[in-house]
Amino acid sequence: MAGLNWFWSAMGGKSGRKQKKSRAIVEQAEQIALDIEFSSHEELAAWARQLTKGGKLSDSSEFLAILGVASERTLGLKPFPVQSQAVLRLLEGDVIQMATGEGKTLVGAMAATGFALMGKNVHLITVNDYLASRDAEWMGPLVGFFGLSAAAITESMNREDRREAYKADVVYGSVNEIGFDVLRDQLITSWDDAVQHGADVALVDEADSVLVDEALVPLVLAGNEPGRAPSGRITEIVRRLKEGRDYSVDDDRRNVFLNERGARIVEKALGIDSLYSDEHVGTTLVQVNLALHAQALLVRDIHYIVRDGKVALIDASKGRVADLQRWPDGVQAAVEAKEGLAVTEGGRILDTITLQALMGRYPLVCGMTGTAVEATDQLRQFYDLRVSVIERNQELQRFDEADRVYATMEEKFAAIVKEIAAIHATGQPVLVGTQDVAESEQLAAALRELDIEVNVLNAKNDAEEATIIAEAGDIGRVTVSTQMAGRGTDIKLGGADEKDHDAVVDLGGLAVIGTARHRTARLDNQLRGRAGRQGDPGLSVFFVSLEDDMVAVGGAGEEVTARPEPDGRIDSKRINDWIEHCQRVTEGQLLEIHAQTWKYNKLLADQREIIDERRKNLLDTDQAWQELSERSPKRAVELEAAVDHDVLVQAAREIMLYHLDFGWSEHLALMDDVRESIHLRAIARETPIDEYHRIAVREFKDLAQRAVDEAVGTFDSVLIDAEGAHLEDSGLARPSATWTYMVSDNPLSGAGNSLIKGIGAIFK
Repeated sequence: MAGLNWFWSAMGGKSGRKQKKSRAIVEQAEQIALDIEFSSHEELAAWARQLTKGGKLSDSSEFLAILGVASERTLGLKPFPVQSQAVLRLLEGDVIQMATGEGKTLVGAMAATGFALMGKNVHLITVNDYLASRDAEWMGPLVGFFGLSAAAITESMNREDRREAYKADVVYGSVNEIGFDVLRDQLITSWDDAVQHGADVALVDEADSVLVDEALVPLVLAGNEPGRAPSGRITEIVRRLKEGRDYSVDDDRRNVFLNERGARIVEKALGIDSLYSDEHVGTTLVQVNLALHAQALLVRDIHYIVRDGKVALIDASKGRVADLQRWPDGVQAAVEAKEGLAVTEGGRILDTITLQALMGRYPLVCGMTGTAVEATDQLRQFYDLRVSVIERNQELQRFDEADRVYATMEEKFAAIVKEIAAIHATGQPVLVGTQDVAESEQLAAALRELDIEVNVLNAKNDAEEATIIAEAGDIGRVTVSTQMAGRGTDIKLGGADEKDHDAVVDLGGLAVIGTARHRTARLDNQLRGRAGRQGDPGLSVFFVSLEDDMVAVGGAGEEVTARPEPDGRIDSKRINDWIEHCQRVTEGQLLEIHAQTWKYNKLLADQREIIDERRKNLLDTDQAWQELSERSPKRAVELEAAVDHDVLVQAAREIMLYHLDFGWSEHLALMDDVRESIHLRAIARETPIDEYHRIAVREFKDLAQRAVDEAVGTFDSVLIDAEGAHLEDSGLARPSATWTYMVSDNPLSGAGNSLIKGIGAIFK
């Protein structure tokens, strides 16, 4: 870790001094642990409660010693000194970087226990339901040692089970499930219906993924409402169009543009005069553009797969099926139509929140990951979080070879196959990280032609992930995987039971091969981190071609010349340095996209807080009744004479909340439309973001007054009796069904799967 000294120096040395102090505290804790080894369970628990009295930690070394002894007794796990150091940094509110296999699960549980003993409610946020359930059950005994409770939130739980689980001191849950529960609670008309009431601390596992990669992914709650999708006829017409002749695609393959020839072909086939007439511009043209986007930009087995007759999106940063993700505003339906599948309905957005805004609801956010340093700028800029690097328990023995660069993708592919075959011949296990499903299957097919047995792990067979990864480190194994093997994965040498551990060590440990560099070094390092666990030997090498996506985007507009060898390899430090430059460019682009996108989202997040406060006041008090009574005193007197006061208060509350929620939903839909067209403002020499803010502020002011005015109208006309306000009889029913889903708006998701806006819907 000495190589990172420059980093901490650049940061002013502050983190370095903190680390030195932390190590001294941990050394003290180890001595104290020897003295309290035989203390009773009750004595240790009481001592821990005393040390955390008043919500503050009075003696860190004593507390760490108690946590360590409790861990060994309940879990059979004695924390390494570096794990105890990591716990300290989490309790200080840092994001910690710990390498693969260093025991982040135990660190998170120890820190969560510390926060809970200080009287704080903790949400330990994981990346999926499986880890939430596993970790809550595995770490539960440690939390329970101190008289605290732990529970997990999973997708399969009903409302009552969720409500009970959220009462625990430490709640494990995926970021999606916790976020969706927040959204559903935004529609309640009585506190009795609430599932959760927030928490004091968010302790985030895989923090860079949640806080950076997926930070701007909107979680959406939608109500049932017919959607718009291209007709089968339009899909067939668009299918016949040719790129370069009838339409063009920009260099990033993010946008597609119909040209005059293409427009004429479509118009003739549909029998209309112009796609751009008032009659067709808002309907037919929209459907044509959706179909064209699906046809030209979204590629099967790269951006999505078809499973069980349904389109399933692939999260490019993980290589897994994004179970809850969906493309917005008809794009999903367009892809379904393209594939000849049943087209799903759309929905009306009731509420939405980005993961970044969700994290902003917690007074304290901290986290852990294997690759935090590379995300330092984003973590500091968007969350004001500091990064602490925790040294390995044992020194790294992995050898990270320099990139092997080739002129073309074809030459690179041949070299990768040759290298895998050579390593496999020695018996050394190989893990190959590919960019997408299609590449993983192409590579596996090429290896099988050489009679090499291959285990393929991609979004198509992610259910087998645990089994495949458990054996990936065994002698002679070749595992070809998308990036899904890059996070939360611990590959043990010698197989799941480590029976042949020493034999694999003698062979050099796990060899990791990357088939291309990602647009961010963090994803590269996640893949590298599969090898070299706990002092094991290992090897990592990335193959790159000058035709790779990252090189093409990062080096756009630049020309480089190099003389390749007969096999296409380019052995040049200048070219290797240029590829590093290309990756830095793409990382900078992603940061800029994040910053710009957040500027649009931030104002809506601030307005959401105002809506939250208004809802809270309406739920907590009789303010709704007072306001409606003042605006319509005659109606109020009438009702007071016939209906119990408490019933009237709740009826007024439901009326006010209905119109407030409906107004907010309308506001979200309007601002979504504004953002779709805001780039046109630049033509008029206006700054798009300033114009967006101006419209958002103006419309939001109208929202509040309009909601009250409409509530008064409903109060005057709706039937209110002993059973309350009969809103449904007046056509003011809330949606009979709601859906939760995620808009695929992640800049890291790759070509054709980013910066698309709109809505869509999925189950629930």
